[in-house]
Amino acid sequence: MIVDKHKVVSINYVVYNDSDEMIESTQQQGPLPYLHGEKNILPVLEEALEGKKQNSRVRVTVSPKEGYGEYVKEMAQSIPLSEFPDAEKIQAGVQVQLDTPQGPRLATITDVNNETFTLDMNHPMAGMTLHFDIEVADIRNATPQEIEQGNVQSAGCGCGHSHK
Repeated sequence: MIVDKHKVVSINYVVYNDSDEMIESTQQQGPLPYLHGEKNILPVLEEALEGKKQNSRVRVTVSPKEGYGEYVKEMAQSIPLSEFPDAEKIQAGVQVQLDTPQGPRLATITDVNNETFTLDMNHPMAGMTLHFDIEVADIRNATPQEIEQGNVQSAGCGCGHSHK
């Protein structure tokens, strides 16, 4: 079986930045399953995996444009701590979900000082060139329900990821 549209593909991956530092990996939670051809992963990764077999390895370099976009300074805002009753709970590195006019959006608290904190709405990997080392762990046919919904049924997958 090969990686093709409407196949559920499970991948192990490690992502490095240009300094060769590991940014993300599936080592702890196990392979990430996704429905191929439904844009559940970066399109450049789907393209690189197309036609591969189980146990194939792929290395892909992803530019910011192909990945999570350029870093936009205006998407990071300094906010006074005095506006929050639980200011002592605000810590750098914490992700929060915000309700925006465009729907829910994740933001990261990137800096905290005595008077303010910085809330960054850029994707954590925005502006980075990423280097993916991917292994195809498994390939199976998608169920009719998975095809209809456009994502992998996560019940019992245990991978720790959301699937769309």
